Amino acid sequence: MTKQPEELALMAESGRLLASVFEMLDRTALAGMSTLEIDALVERFITQDLQARPASKGQYGYGYVLNSSVNQVVCHGVPSEADVLRDGDIVNLDITLEKNGFIADSSKTYLIGEVAPAARRLVQATYEAMWHGIRTVHPGARLGDIGWAIERHAKKNGYSVVREYCGHGIGREMHEEPQILHFGKPGTGMVLREGMVFTIEPMLNRGRRGVRTEADGWTVVTQDGSLSAQFEHTVAVTATGVEVLTLRPDERGVFERMQRAA
Repeated sequence: MTKQPEELALMAESGRLLASVFEMLDRTALAGMSTLEIDALVERFITQDLQARPASKGQYGYGYVLNSSVNQVVCHGVPSEADVLRDGDIVNLDITLEKNGFIADSSKTYLIGEVAPAARRLVQATYEAMWHGIRTVHPGARLGDIGWAIERHAKKNGYSVVREYCGHGIGREMHEEPQILHFGKPGTGMVLREGMVFTIEPMLNRGRRGVRTEADGWTVVTQDGSLSAQFEHTVAVTATGVEVLTLRPDERGVFERMQRAA
């Protein structure tokens, strides 16, 4: 379950490469693109520019490089020619990357064009909730501390936390132990140890937390049709706290402020 220093170094490299995928997407005009076009763009960038492997493609029989979850889609949205991003949409792009045998996993919810204030607030609160979870991570903390911090921030802002899907350990395999719930009680659950690596990936709904899976067997949507947002990072427990392996350059200030506040 815990990783050795040489393994953590390889995971950090996978995380750095995956962060560069999101940097590329940040420079891309997503409005007017179909989610299938984005999937192809990301696949080319990972395989050709980064000489890495998109770890989601072929996993559990899934045929695409990323999940593209638009508006009321909570997670596992399947790329499609018909899904063209329009002004006012929000879309979570969930991407994995494997390099040198180790996998990194991250996601970001993008605002497309002029987004309604209510949607913008949901996305911002979800991003903040992820960071509230990350800042609890250090040796001796417990898994319940992560979930409690996330759920507390969500409820404070009037949002619900999806319970059916959670973060997970990660390394040579996409999904390893432990499971990282995004709700919980402080002081409960497994004790965190140096060398553990896992994802924190809260999904917040503007309405109720109930979800359902559509007929394709993948796409998960809110039961009440409300908007949903998600953010995700792969993190490692260090001797003194936490390292965000998939941290993007534009987030360094956020991470430094979090460390000072912890």
